[in-house]
Amino acid sequence: MRNVAFGINITVDGCCDHTQVIADDELHEYSTDLLRGVDLVVFGRKTYQLFEPYWSAVARNQSETSAVNEFARTIDSLEKIVFSTTLTRVEWRNTRILRANLRDEIGKLKSQEGKDISIGGLSIASQLAQFDLIDDYHFVVQPFVAGKGPRLFESRGINESLQLKLVGSKTFRSGVVAIHYKRR
Repeated sequence: MRNVAFGINITVDGCCDHTQVIADDELHEYSTDLLRGVDLVVFGRKTYQLFEPYWSAVARNQSETSAVNEFARTIDSLEKIVFSTTLTRVEWRNTRILRANLRDEIGKLKSQEGKDISIGGLSIASQLAQFDLIDDYHFVVQPFVAGKGPRLFESRGINESLQLKLVGSKTFRSGVVAIHYKRR
């Protein structure tokens, strides 16, 4: 059975706004290593629309640093699913839209052979956490207080306490700390 892994950048005060991050080469190398352990990335519409224009262009043009270009090539090469009821088409290669029940579809995908599944986006992760379908949590804690912005699992509360077991951590030169937890 495949694991479902959720990774997100989060500030010390719990903000998950993608604009509130230190995204240096060291962090991109770490993120690329995480993606090498998956063969499917699942997005919600909003996250897909944030990622697709930038990362597909960098993958094509190789216009950034070596580490950023490698991240772009890696995510571009992976199979991607966007859960959306409003999108009519997707542009990013290896991407398809699913309109089916998120819980049922992720359950089916977990039971298939393959590498792990990466979840991108707060809404999708909140829903899957409610259904106890996330196995691994990768929190990249940014060393500042944002003071505002979307919070982890704010839009859809988790029905009961979520117990996690620390698997590992890594501190970056920038002060960013990556923390890996598994669901107990």
